[in-house]
Amino acid sequence: MIFDGYEWKDYIVRALNDLGFKEFTDVQKAVFSNLKTNKNILAKSKTGSGKTHAFLLPIFQDLDEDDYKIQATIVAPTKELAMQIYKVCQHIASFSDKRINVKLYSGGSDRNREIEKLGNNMPQIVIGTPGKIKDLAIDENVLKIFTSKYFIVDEVDMTFESGFAEDLDLISAVVTNAKMMFFSATVAEKILPYLKKYMTNVEFLDINNTYDNKIEHIWIPIKYKERFDVLLDLMDTMHPYFCIIFANKKETVIELGKKLTQAGYFVGLMHGDLTPRERKKVLQGCKNLDYQYLVATDLAARGIDIEGVTHIINYEIPKDYEFYMHRSGRTGRMHKDGIVYSLYEDLDNEYLDNLAKKGVKPSYFEIKNKELIPYKGRNSRALRAKPTTNYQLEASKYIPKAKKVTPGYKKKRQAMIDDLAERLKKNDQKKRRRNR
Repeated sequence: MIFDGYEWKDYIVRALNDLGFKEFTDVQKAVFSNLKTNKNILAKSKTGSGKTHAFLLPIFQDLDEDDYKIQATIVAPTKELAMQIYKVCQHIASFSDKRINVKLYSGGSDRNREIEKLGNNMPQIVIGTPGKIKDLAIDENVLKIFTSKYFIVDEVDMTFESGFAEDLDLISAVVTNAKMMFFSATVAEKILPYLKKYMTNVEFLDINNTYDNKIEHIWIPIKYKERFDVLLDLMDTMHPYFCIIFANKKETVIELGKKLTQAGYFVGLMHGDLTPRERKKVLQGCKNLDYQYLVATDLAARGIDIEGVTHIINYEIPKDYEFYMHRSGRTGRMHKDGIVYSLYEDLDNEYLDNLAKKGVKPSYFEIKNKELIPYKGRNSRALRAKPTTNYQLEASKYIPKAKKVTPGYKKKRQAMIDDLAERLKKNDQKKRRRNR
């Protein structure tokens, strides 16, 4: 059957219709168009762009339903992401008249039982975390992944960040006869040696060059207020279905969770110190809407697909521009609308200018009387004037931030910066007059 210009098995089209697919996304079209070549695929595409179906549909299209051996191995860096892929895979398989054996292998399962079952029969599609698949396929030699026609690594950059480089290296050495498709939101320098080693004859698909115009970016100045107070003011203006609040450190996430709970909000927390059981409980709480807000770090939230995220708040702006894109990608998924709010200080102006050059078209607002109103401060001549901006930045270097913040500290520090900036400016003016 033909669907959006591509030919698929009947049961695949039935699965797509059941999901309400109308057309394929850019990354899906790019992958499908390169399937007829013998090249491996490295696809760089932002979170929420439809990567899962981009690799699952070709696997099912090429699957021999009557051949009960491993035909595809899919690796994901976290148990949650592996489970999400498994559920999508099960959905497609459920429309087939013939039984398709799909198995999930991740931490927390009964290892001895898995080994015993694999002695009797092999699944046709294997999905799992690197450590688990390496254990069963290499250490125990019971998971025969060497027969795979496809080898997929989803979120390869995150896989390296999570410390699975060695496991991934060992697994890749076993599936060298498979067509490799690696998907990543970024192509970091540290993964290049791995890609060079295994991804020979590769087609690089860079789909992550523009932003979805359905995502609205709103930047809000902190000015002389406390950051948490601005957050509360912002939350008073919002009516989200579900919102993720991002912070840069685990300690900030924990502190924010306590403060927001005391303020009467129901929030979940996601950070690196949570056990798998605790993470699963938090994700189930998100699904059940036990709370409207999830406070999370970047690494903890990467690769987790939470449906219905309507709002993102950057409580702190990430240092890496790419992480801003990852965060934004949690909302506005699959052609739905979303809003990203970012709290910023004057010292963030250069960061925000550079981000705008990457295609993000922001609007500037401030909060007054529990309403968002247009803010013209950042675009005013005073803020754009190079001397003023430079003096402010130069002065801030001499007045470092305190480790412990007391009430009114930010206002006092800003006043000190303003005073020093003015003195620096006057000194420069005197020098210029003397040199005339």
